[in-house]
Amino acid sequence: MTQKIETEKSRIAIMILAAGASTRMGTPKQLLLYQGRSLVQYITEIAIASVCEPVVVVLGANAEQIRPQIHELPVTIVENLDWAMGMGSSIKAGMDFLHSLNQKITGVVIVLCDQPFLSPEIINQLVDAYHATQKQIIACEYAETLGVPALFSHNFFAELANLPGNSGAKKVIQNNLNQVFSIPFNLGNIDIDTPSDYEKLSNRDRGLGTGDEVDEEAGGE
Repeated sequence: MTQKIETEKSRIAIMILAAGASTRMGTPKQLLLYQGRSLVQYITEIAIASVCEPVVVVLGANAEQIRPQIHELPVTIVENLDWAMGMGSSIKAGMDFLHSLNQKITGVVIVLCDQPFLSPEIINQLVDAYHATQKQIIACEYAETLGVPALFSHNFFAELANLPGNSGAKKVIQNNLNQVFSIPFNLGNIDIDTPSDYEKLSNRDRGLGTGDEVDEEAGGE
């Protein structure tokens, strides 16, 4: 695993979007158990293990239930009071916090809290590709689409901060395809939106299935 390196070159923040209400799940999916801990803790620990810092977790719906899962971890928790407006409002809350730091952050990786096959290696590959190419957006490619996790250079911070509430980071990717370099994330389309998704993931975790049946496009908090 790539070690954190304290240089300006590696000053890439990471933002975890975990503010959604999980309406299709019927219970906060951030609290679902996976690999022996809550999904939000699992994804947060993956982010911490990457080269990115600071680590920012955006909470919203059910924040008081979710916060104890990560409050002892070395992260900053940002609460989006406008979470009901959509994912764009959560990205804005995270970007506003990063702007308030007055630090030279050269980019930000945006991830969702419900992509269980995310790894530190995937995140680090985004950062490595950003440093190795002249592209300003590094996105993951899966299921014949481009999406998050994705890294955005500081040149797109204003666009991210001004997304409509019902839009996500994918809109910025689609609007700037000439600036995009992609890396493969073969299981990136697997996210957890419904009880059926979670059951299939749990079966895979226990070796009872492939998990390939959980094939909804990633994109919801």
